[in-house]
Amino acid sequence: MTSVFGYVRVSSRDQNEDRQMIALQEQNVPEQNIYMDKQSGKDFMRPMYQKMLRRLRPCDLIYIKSIDRLGRNYEEIQEQWRILTKEKRVDIVVIDMPLLDTRRGKDLMGTFLSDIVLQVLSFVAENERINIRQRQAEGIAAAQARGVRFGRPPAPLPENFPTVYRKWRAGEITGAEAARECGMPLSSFRYRAEVWEKQKNE
Repeated sequence: MTSVFGYVRVSSRDQNEDRQMIALQEQNVPEQNIYMDKQSGKDFMRPMYQKMLRRLRPCDLIYIKSIDRLGRNYEEIQEQWRILTKEKRVDIVVIDMPLLDTRRGKDLMGTFLSDIVLQVLSFVAENERINIRQRQAEGIAAAQARGVRFGRPPAPLPENFPTVYRKWRAGEITGAEAARECGMPLSSFRYRAEVWEKQKNE
């Protein structure tokens, strides 16, 4: 007897899965057969996906909202599609792309068209992942150029830092002695001294 499953993936705990859940409910997927992961689509080492995989039997049916919900890595999407359809012998329906419905067109032409569509869509999914990473990197670089700082703010300088810094710059004490007087490692003292000097000269 055929069992019907649904798979949902959101890339972080902040994203909302409602649209995917509604789409699966409209296909009458039983709630207990819907598996959801809240993590990146870069690979398939996802606990709920793997749990669903273990439950699948030949002739079962899986619904997903769109191909990028399955994953964003071109080669791995292709490999998982092969595992699901060839090894597990289950059918897959991509709701947003009717051509990707393995219940239809099981003849040579139908399989050929499905393979082409899958390759195009999985390529688009990975390309979007690459573009997202590039946009993030460009956004961070632009923010840093504007002076936006990332990470934890530095600890406040000790009250005696200006006095110790002047003594160190004048050669009255060594860097190690200056760091000890300020209660910080030598590398931290040198870094903070460099930053402090730049700020004074701006």
